[in-house]
Amino acid sequence: MTIKSKIQNLALCGALALSFTAGMAAINTAAAKDIRGWNIHVEDYPVSIAMESFLADVTAKTDGRIKGKIFHGGVLGSQPDAIEQIRLGAIDFGEFSLGPMGQVIPETNVVSLPFIFKSIPQMYRLMDGEAGAKIAEGMAKKGIVAVGWYDAGARSFYNSKGPINTPDDVKGLKVRVMNNDLFVGMIASMGGNATPMAFGEVFQSLKTGVVHGAENNPPSYESTNHFEVAQYYSLSEHLIIPECLCISKVTWDSWSKEDQAIVMAAGKASAELQRGRWQEREAKSMMKVQAGGTTVNKIADKAPFQAAMAPVYEKFLASNADLTDLVNLIRNAD
Repeated sequence: MTIKSKIQNLALCGALALSFTAGMAAINTAAAKDIRGWNIHVEDYPVSIAMESFLADVTAKTDGRIKGKIFHGGVLGSQPDAIEQIRLGAIDFGEFSLGPMGQVIPETNVVSLPFIFKSIPQMYRLMDGEAGAKIAEGMAKKGIVAVGWYDAGARSFYNSKGPINTPDDVKGLKVRVMNNDLFVGMIASMGGNATPMAFGEVFQSLKTGVVHGAENNPPSYESTNHFEVAQYYSLSEHLIIPECLCISKVTWDSWSKEDQAIVMAAGKASAELQRGRWQEREAKSMMKVQAGGTTVNKIADKAPFQAAMAPVYEKFLASNADLTDLVNLIRNAD
């Protein structure tokens, strides 16, 4: 073979190799799917900021193998619909309150029990530890992988009649609650009248007296202007319901172990960011409502409220005996 022939063959081999590499890259690009994220909140909300940070972190550390877009403002559907879509793999990831997950994942109902957490810092410790791991196991069985626990603050009572310091102060009050038997039972156990209704109807209902009060965290109380028509905010902190940054198990299983580890680490980092941003937002909301005339009172002794919840716990555990250990793990923690 002449030198010229050898050069031609080498050139041909090089061209074929380049063509093969380009072809494989094209196939991989075509096979790669941008992931879609669901979020109910507006873009400048603490959750939204943390989710965007999570996605940017994942995209950078996987060298673009995982990239996509977050759809804020609930444009991909309602929360119950999005939870089902995540389970099916139609949506790749999202951020959800654990409350609505209870219909599908029994373990998540535990955190909706009133007064089960003693404080926000305690909730962080437990959700980042054994309790969170047990809840995550239940979620994985239903097709959802938890990668970070977000903070939605503590829900407290507010009303138009007066401060709440003891369970007796709730007697006779008509209180809007989320549509969940646990929350209806919570109000009933204190002698109040629970009124489930859509969140969008609450302001007008408070204004017209259809309900006397409601319960929510400070940013929600402030941003909806409920403080204008119900100017007594009592720090009962009766519900501390964490939220979850979640991945569809369908999507999760399509990633390499290396990429799964990157996603899990990014999820935990985003939770730290979200918690800090949430606390800042909560402090601003409290300042605004107090400047607007709201009377805020701390509850010196929550023991009578906790004791009043005995029927709620008894009914829950009678129907969910297999969750007794998880309930006790959280309830008995320091």
